[in-house]
Parts: sequence; C-alpha cells; structure tokens
Amino acid sequence: MAVLPIVKYGDPVLRDATKPVTEIDEALQKLIDDMVDTMYAAPGVGLAANQVGVSKRLAVIDLSVGKRPGQLHIFINPEMVEAEGEITEEEGCLSIPDFVEVVTRPEKVKVRYTDRNGEQREIRGEGLMARALCHEIDHLNGGLFIDYLRGFKKERIMKKIQKLAKSGMWG
Repeated sequence: MAVLPIVKYGDPVLRDATKPVTEIDEALQKLIDDMVDTMYAAPGVGLAANQVGVSKRLAVIDLSVGKRPGQLHIFINPEMVEAEGEITEEEGCLSIPDFVEVVTRPEKVKVRYTDRNGEQREIRGEGLMARALCHEIDHLNGGLFIDYLRGFKKERIMKKIQKLAKSGMWG
C-alpha cells in the first residue's frame, strides 16, 4: 500500500468524467488500498480516483478518518438515485487545499454502487455522509465544489489559486 500524490485544481483529469469500472481485479484492489492510505494521510473524509490521477468511477469515504473500524466505505460506479432537502455548510477539497467555502447540498441522499467484493449495494446518507457522497460523485462526473460558488466568492478563490500558481506554490 502507498500514499499517492493528490492532483490539484488545474489538472485536466479533475474536469473529465471518469470511466466506469468494468473489472474488480487485483489492480483495482491495490488502487482502493492506496486511495484509502492517501485519504487517511491527507487527512480527508473522502477521495475520488481522479484525485490521484486515475480515471475510474471509484471513491472512498470514511467520516471517522480511520478512527472507527467499520466506517470505511468503498464505492465502485456509484450513482445518485435520490436526493432530498437542502443543507448549507462549509466544504473543502483535498484537490483545492486550504480553501473552504459554504456550499448548499442535499440533506439526504440514496446512492447505488458496487462494493469491493462485487456486491450491488445501496446506502442512504444524511448530513455529512450525504455531503461526502455528493462531493465524491461530483468529482467522478468532472465537477468540483467551487462550481457551486458564484460571484465574489468564486473570483476570490480563483485569484488566490492563480497567484499561488505563479509563485510556484501550487500544482
């Protein structure tokens, strides 16, 4: 298992929709383990495969950041099947480090996915789990949390990132 480099905003892999996983093999199991190690090392509560430069419809989430056994979820080919309500809270992203903004997301969601053993499953998420599921599925679709921002908030983040990029401190 290994900690992989996390791709930062500006890399085109983050803006392309990922490709469905067609085979659950040893290579995929290793990628899952490496993604979990990477998420915990960051530390973060979720990570999508394209955040480590791999265009696969795969995400990992652990709201406890490895502190509670049984809290790790592996999502292969996840699809949102229901969303209801709204909740507005702060959100950040490992691919846009040190930036946090308020984003409105569904309060409750239902997601259909395949687990790492090839079993079809569904999960209902509320609160932070709903937010994490939406965030990671957005990644898999080529979206980022900053896409939900408008006006001054978005401009401010974009200017700061451009300034960091020019100084060589980004990317």
